[in-house]
Amino acid sequence: MRYTNPVVKGFYPDPSVCKANGKYYMVCSSFQYFPGVPLFESTDLVNWKQIGHVLTRKSQVMLDKINSSGGVFAPTIRYNNGRFYMVTTNDTTHENFYVYTDDIYGEWSEPIAVAQGGIDPSLYFEDGRTFFMSNGRDDDGIDGVTQCEINIETGEKLTGSKCIWHGTGGRFLESPHLYRIGGYYYLMAAEGGTEYGHMITYGRSESVWGPFENFAGNPVLTNRNKAPFILQGIGHGDLVEDYGGSWHIFCLGFRQIHMWMPYHNLGREVCLVPVQFDGDGWFTAGTDGTCAESYELPGNFEQTFQQSYTFENTDAGIDWCYLRHPHMENYEFQGDRLVLHGSAVTLDDTDSPTFVGLRQKDFLFDLTVDVTTDCGEAGVTVYMCEEEHYEVALRDNGNGFEVVLRLNIGGIKHVQTVLPVSGNRGRLRIVADNLHYHFYFGEEALGSGQTKYLTSEVSGGFTGVIAALYAVGENTAMFENFSLEYKSEA
Repeated sequence: MRYTNPVVKGFYPDPSVCKANGKYYMVCSSFQYFPGVPLFESTDLVNWKQIGHVLTRKSQVMLDKINSSGGVFAPTIRYNNGRFYMVTTNDTTHENFYVYTDDIYGEWSEPIAVAQGGIDPSLYFEDGRTFFMSNGRDDDGIDGVTQCEINIETGEKLTGSKCIWHGTGGRFLESPHLYRIGGYYYLMAAEGGTEYGHMITYGRSESVWGPFENFAGNPVLTNRNKAPFILQGIGHGDLVEDYGGSWHIFCLGFRQIHMWMPYHNLGREVCLVPVQFDGDGWFTAGTDGTCAESYELPGNFEQTFQQSYTFENTDAGIDWCYLRHPHMENYEFQGDRLVLHGSAVTLDDTDSPTFVGLRQKDFLFDLTVDVTTDCGEAGVTVYMCEEEHYEVALRDNGNGFEVVLRLNIGGIKHVQTVLPVSGNRGRLRIVADNLHYHFYFGEEALGSGQTKYLTSEVSGGFTGVIAALYAVGENTAMFENFSLEYKSEA
């Protein structure tokens, strides 16, 4: 059967995959959003169902007042002796830690810290031993992929931290993962930065401590020179063997808003690429070392994506996300409606406003919601970060209610449209295409904002757009008849 990339759409970067009990499990980065580290399950590598999150308690991760694209970086998931482990970095606190669970559908442990710096940690298990690696600086001050052996029960280092690989010379070495395949240890990583120069490289060794011989065909996977092409930024991969004995790389990539416009607003998404080993034990990936939009995969499956989102067909604890640690007393999911209690925190603040959203998964969508508020401001936003977000809202101006369209770009807060209305209730609507977000009050067009200003190329950072409902002020706002419908690409 044929599948198309990305296999998981929207802001789900830095995928890591393991297999257990006949299924596959994947985690992705979450940065400043909560709950942390989305967790997915699959039976065919192509169709992924989110089953929860790994970091679901405030005690597990510090997210208070962090800036956008801070927080939880690049998790790795591994399965060993009946137990799942997820290891990650909180880039804001500069701490590497892991949590574990014996029940993939249940709660995960409190964090166990490892006293090794760097980012993008990974775990490798062998013969009762656990090796911890990250990209950083070793005990002798040498930069590169750094490794130590740890006690998996306590996180205690059993050896010093040693640099075992410097990569191939590309900038921003990151995302190291170690595998034992046949008689070799394979160390795979990303280089080039998680933008248009992104690439996957690897080396191999007969020892877990190296030295590693670089693959002569590095980079093994990259789309850095594949243009014009919508799918770019391919990198940050994890290697997995399926239950049929074939190998694959799960990696991130992003879709440009247009063939000739190098901007992306959906965030970094999950792609699946086939891997082939030669007779000498070296592997190649993809289509001549690039990631194509589609591939054949053995099996009888049909690739499907959810196209419609409502209050009724979403799960408040799985599909929806919050900025930093939310004040849950301000959120009431009531079946077919949502009640939000606002606060003084706004969308411009590095705090936790009353804000709950869904990741934007495709370029074309139609979002509608009926909003009622007793005072303050309540509406819907397409949110990239504190400085770049567009919103349409119903607000109390002290003399009555009005609808406002506000465009926030680079610290400029431009109120584009103000429309006086009768009453404190109305239908807000956003219609998105590749190049614009169009805003409406009922059937009345209020204006539009260009998608390119809500992209990583403008905003910086590592996230994607969130379509969110929010409330600001000491108000109570009710949201009803919510619908987010994705349309076929033109």
